[in-house]
Amino acid sequence: MTLTSDRNAVTLQPEEFRLLRDFISGYCGLYFEESSAYFLERRLQNRLEQKQLTNFLDYYYLLLYGQEREEELGKVVDVLTTNETYFFREPNQLKTFCEEIAPELLQKKKNRRLRIWSAGCSTGEEAYTLAMLALEHRDLQDWDVEIFATDISQRVLQTARKGVYGKSSFRSTDPYYEGRYFHKLDSNRSQVDDSVKKLVNFGHLNLLQPEQWTILALFDIIFCRNVMIYFNLESKKKMVENFHRKLEEGGFLLLGHAESLMNISTSFSLRHFRHDMVYQKPHSVAPGIS
Repeated sequence: MTLTSDRNAVTLQPEEFRLLRDFISGYCGLYFEESSAYFLERRLQNRLEQKQLTNFLDYYYLLLYGQEREEELGKVVDVLTTNETYFFREPNQLKTFCEEIAPELLQKKKNRRLRIWSAGCSTGEEAYTLAMLALEHRDLQDWDVEIFATDISQRVLQTARKGVYGKSSFRSTDPYYEGRYFHKLDSNRSQVDDSVKKLVNFGHLNLLQPEQWTILALFDIIFCRNVMIYFNLESKKKMVENFHRKLEEGGFLLLGHAESLMNISTSFSLRHFRHDMVYQKPHSVAPGIS
C-alpha cells in the first residue's frame, strides 16, 4: 500500500476519528480504541488521495452517501485488516476436531453429510486445512463434506480461490501434507491440489449483516478463529447470536485460543475435550421433559 508523504498527510481530527471508527465498527465489526487514531489516519491516507479529498469528514460522507460507497467500503476493509494466517494453525484444536468432534457427529448424523463453515477465512489456509484433514479422515471417505469459507475482504478471497501460497503459509505444515496436496510452482510458491479445492466454496459475507446469511443452511461446525479479537462487545454479541442460529443442535463453535464467550453469550455449553475446550450448541429439551 502506498501512503502519502508526511508533508502532504491529512490530519484526522478527534471528531472525525469517532465518526469513522463508529461507522466502520457498525459496518463490519472492526473497532479501534482512541489510541489507534494514528493507525486509522495512516491506513486511510491513500484512500483520501485516490478520491482527491482534503479532509476525513468528506471521506466519512462518501462512505455514508457516495454512489460508490460499497466499493469503497471494500477498500477500507482491505487496508485495515492484516489477515495473517497459515496452514494447520492451532494444532490442538485441529486434533480435537479430527479425533473427537468429527467422530461424535458421525455417530449421530444419519444423512452422511458434514457441513463446516470457516467464518473469516482470510486467504484460505484454514479452509484448505480442514479439507485436507477431511480427505485424510478414514471415517469420512464416503461422506459428503462441504466446507463453506467466507470473508468480508474481496482481496483475500481472490488469493484463497487461486490457492497459491508462499513459504510462510507452510510454517506449521507436516511435509506429508505439502507433498501430497500441493504442486510446486517454483522455489517459493505452491498451489493446492484440485482434490482439496473441490471441497471448499468461497464466498463474500459480512458477519455483522445477518440478512446476507439467509442463503446459508445450518452447519455442524463453525470455525471463527481470531476474528472476534478485533470487535467490540456489542458486535461480538451480535455475531455470536447469529452463529447460534446457524448451528445445528449439538453443533460446535470453535474460536481462537485468545477468544471466549465470557460476558458475550450463555447460549453455548463449554465442552472439555482431551486436547482443547470447545463451545457447543445444546440440544433443545422437549416440553415436559426436565
